[in-house]
Amino acid sequence: MTATPNAVTVGILSFHNSRETKAVCNAVEALGHDAVWLHEEAVGIDVSETGVAFEPDVDVVVNRLLLSKSSSPLEDLSIASCYAAARPVLNDPRNVLFAVHKHATATRLAAADVPVPHSFLATDEATLNAARESFQLPFVYKTAIGTNGGGTWLVDHEKSLSSTVDGRRTFIQTYLSMDDDNQRDLRVYVVGDEIIGAMYRYAPTGDWRTNVALGGQVEDATDDLSQQAAGIALRAVRALGLDCAGVDLIEGPDGWLVLEVNPTAGFRGLFRATGHSPAVYIAQLALERVGHTVDDESVEQLSHVLDGTPPDDSPSSVRDDSVPVIGYAERATVTGTSGSKEVVAHIDTGAAKTRLDSELAAELGAEPPPVIDDEAHPQVDVIVELDGHRQTVTAVLIEDRENPLHLGRDVLRNFYIDVRHRVRDVPDR
Repeated sequence: MTATPNAVTVGILSFHNSRETKAVCNAVEALGHDAVWLHEEAVGIDVSETGVAFEPDVDVVVNRLLLSKSSSPLEDLSIASCYAAARPVLNDPRNVLFAVHKHATATRLAAADVPVPHSFLATDEATLNAARESFQLPFVYKTAIGTNGGGTWLVDHEKSLSSTVDGRRTFIQTYLSMDDDNQRDLRVYVVGDEIIGAMYRYAPTGDWRTNVALGGQVEDATDDLSQQAAGIALRAVRALGLDCAGVDLIEGPDGWLVLEVNPTAGFRGLFRATGHSPAVYIAQLALERVGHTVDDESVEQLSHVLDGTPPDDSPSSVRDDSVPVIGYAERATVTGTSGSKEVVAHIDTGAAKTRLDSELAAELGAEPPPVIDDEAHPQVDVIVELDGHRQTVTAVLIEDRENPLHLGRDVLRNFYIDVRHRVRDVPDR
């Protein structure tokens, strides 16, 4: 669409190649305005005695920084703060700082009388483990910063827990058990003061978590949304001072509670469940923030499209030529709730999921949750570090003490594999 007279320039700040970033860019363009993807190859900030200037210049910024996946989250957030010093930014980085930290989120929500599950964070390991007495088994053990269900365990053992995992603070939280045949939570997507849509998320077979990224199924819950759940979701977003967010709720004995609030929640699951994309509503809010009126009918029509095609100003990293190369056997470090161990990992491109020896998993405190399907293979969450890259994966437990770690495509998708190379002390078989 040709830009309208007096078109607004909306900057979408994102250092990750996500479909949601592209969708917001394309939604701005579809509304007749200019979108600029503020990626790492396109940010210039000039500060002088005459003031602040941005290259490229923008009128308003949509903050889509995925801080939980960043290797330098504070540096990234500081870039957003530079924009916030001189331009409207959705979401404001000061409020994102609260929202990206799960226990800080719970603290602010509880202070605002928004219902949340009981949780406890301690910077000292002894204090954290002493607090376990007030939590029934099983309970949830989480890294305070994480995404897509990663860094989350359901603990049903008495082994000591660390106050940090992979360099990130951890906390424990009451596990609100769900019906085994109906393991679900509720995601409500809020933009401004409006609920765009809601979906139930159901845990996949063999898991207790409902994250879409982990294979959870979705169902439209917009028309089924109770006044209580809707009100709590809106109150949570307001308490955190966010402009847009996905609010995850769980139903307890006395009603709905907020599990997490994600300031950069994904769109694909919600679009699949409801047929509505938040991207155009976010674009509308950004335009309205600088005084431009957007036609509601156009927004409604565009909401039925989730256009994730790369815009013209996409960074070269969309076609990334710097993917690390590994051999068919490599040293990797596996981390669970109670420790880490370096092992020789074998590469298995034919497997969708990583596989881990059950004895090693037990040594690391990574034990399967107690609420899995009897017919499903036990699975555990572990952090795998390979060639300096760390990620959380859900590994299938196997019996293979001699070759305890087989890396599947859940890890290997981030690497090129050269079968001519292997770690030097792995014997030929």
